[in-house]
Amino acid sequence: MNQRIFVGVVAFIALVAGMIGAIYIAPPSIDNAQETQYFQYYPEPRAIAPFALTDHKGNLFNEDSLTNRWSLVFLGYTFCPDICPTTMAELNGIYPSLQSIESEYPIDVVFVSVDPNRDSIERLAEYIGFFNSSFIGVTGEHKALFPLARNLGMMYAISESTDNPNYLVDHSASIVLINPKAQVIGRFKPKREPGKLSISDAQQIFADMPVIVEGKY
Repeated sequence: MNQRIFVGVVAFIALVAGMIGAIYIAPPSIDNAQETQYFQYYPEPRAIAPFALTDHKGNLFNEDSLTNRWSLVFLGYTFCPDICPTTMAELNGIYPSLQSIESEYPIDVVFVSVDPNRDSIERLAEYIGFFNSSFIGVTGEHKALFPLARNLGMMYAISESTDNPNYLVDHSASIVLINPKAQVIGRFKPKREPGKLSISDAQQIFADMPVIVEGKY
């Protein structure tokens, strides 16, 4: 089977599995929803399974890289025409305010590129630097990215041939939050309004983060 077709088939299966996981495995917790205005807690914190990716500086990035810090994690790719750059710009806009939140642990922004075919480490570094040099960009092979995306309760799929240099990648637009114990605890879902991009509202994130970091995790 042609490799590109194989990747497309595997991506489609992962997309379907991710949708099922997002609905049944990690639905928002109603009980915890009262603690925050916008953040949707998962029923139980979910440990991050072991994984190995590479960050935009060429260093190993794995589950240990997520300990002792809060991580706002977003899936995307540098060739994304709309949702990714808009979300990154929004996060950059609130980043100074996030850093001013009183917290025992720092708050990181982690951009996970799910397009390793085009997103080299060099390109990823340039992309991260364009928005905020303090952000962390990571990527790796699909065999590592697929399980991590599912673990986070998110999904992505390359549904067209990569022979087209301008192919698009479908991916979740939510921003997932990982606590200092390297556990996924919930997500900020994108706002859906007619005629507008479905992106997570940065002001909503900033409004809820102080409540989250001060609470039990």
